[in-house]
Amino acid sequence: MELNTIQPAAGAKHAKRRVGRGIGSGLGKTSGRGHKGQKSRSGGFHKVGFEGGQMPLQRRLPKRGFKSLATPYKAEVRLSDLEALPVAEIDIVALKQAGLVGELARAVRVILSGEITKKVTLKGLVATKGAKAAIEAAGGSVA
Repeated sequence: MELNTIQPAAGAKHAKRRVGRGIGSGLGKTSGRGHKGQKSRSGGFHKVGFEGGQMPLQRRLPKRGFKSLATPYKAEVRLSDLEALPVAEIDIVALKQAGLVGELARAVRVILSGEITKKVTLKGLVATKGAKAAIEAAGGSVA
């Protein structure tokens, strides 16, 4: 293969549409723009969602709700989930490997749900007041 023999694949390139070049081309006279109206004129354009002065759909509908962009980076773990883990020292990496939190999780919060009887040490995690009390009652600690 030489550089002067390289060609695009057959059918990859096609001729540009030439408008206004006679009746036989199929795109003569009005050049595929139809008759009259804003879109037939040069420079005749309007912004996306414009409905000719009628109140546009996105403004007729009520504003509703809020979706936090931080949601995928936050996660919650129950005490009962920690009980099932085979390790005593728990951090975000251990929770990700166990599949308890998503791969994107950056901040993990331990909540008081279920029982914990074994001694665990939390590192780099946040625990609610009740969860912290339950972990410390079982002999564990929250660092």
